[in-house]
Amino acid sequence: MPRMPGTPRPDFQRALLAPRHWPAWLGVGVIRAVARLPYRALMALGGALGWLIQRVPSARRTVAETNIALCFPELDAKAQAALVDAHLRDLGLMLMEFALGWLGPERAITRVPVRIEGLEYLEAVRAQGRGALLVGGHFSHLELCARLVSRRIRIAGMYRKMDSTVFEWVVLRARLGYADAMFDKDDIRGTVKYLKAGGTLWYAPDQDMRSKDNVFVPFFGVPAATITATHHLARLSGAAVIPFFHRRLPDGQGYVLRLGAPLGDFPGASAHDDTARINACIEQMVREAPEQYLWVHKRFKTRPSGAPPIY
Repeated sequence: MPRMPGTPRPDFQRALLAPRHWPAWLGVGVIRAVARLPYRALMALGGALGWLIQRVPSARRTVAETNIALCFPELDAKAQAALVDAHLRDLGLMLMEFALGWLGPERAITRVPVRIEGLEYLEAVRAQGRGALLVGGHFSHLELCARLVSRRIRIAGMYRKMDSTVFEWVVLRARLGYADAMFDKDDIRGTVKYLKAGGTLWYAPDQDMRSKDNVFVPFFGVPAATITATHHLARLSGAAVIPFFHRRLPDGQGYVLRLGAPLGDFPGASAHDDTARINACIEQMVREAPEQYLWVHKRFKTRPSGAPPIY
């Protein structure tokens, strides 16, 4: 029987027990303990942590301030500062959501309030025997929402290997416990094979990857180096491209996950134009929940030739 494409479930290696890995194992233990808290307690802890993050000066605050000033020039200085503060508070919730998404027990996941809209679009694509590429952005709750949606549909993901070998082993095994498959960001062949077989892949192409396949297209009106993989994956696999948005509701009400209608005439003839369409789609998502987007990422670090640095 042929092996499912994607990264295989990693075996445990005795080298992971070396003393230099002990701090990482301690971190894993803390995350595992936190992930067992009731959802509302987890959110309360995240809120307290976010309060602290907002008040501690850091380089990441400067990055968020720069990004928000660039992307929301229509807001005055007071409104921009308020959005920065809201985002930094959101980072505390993000840390709790990563813990729950990675290492939360299944019984805890079942208790998280969630509403999924637009599944009929995916069902129609599957009825045609096509794969589906769910395209979204780097929102703070992406890991948790991937796990939540995986309880309703079989879904795979793309990922970048972690620097810590301990966290790479722990998190990859955890993800493979609920995901259909996981693909390294460079495993294009395996990803295309999976999509051709009718698989559903979650993909977020909205970070500065410093790839040779980048093109500069607008994101909030600013030229942003954006990977063209969405165009190429759709072209090579025949998969439908479906916008996938998720948003946290206030006061512990949980999450809304929304699948949109497949993008028409995608892929087109131009990778540049298709990539611009994807950025516009993600920008629309961000405007619905701007404080929940990952503004501490240096989205505009790569600049067009001759343009001055932003950060």
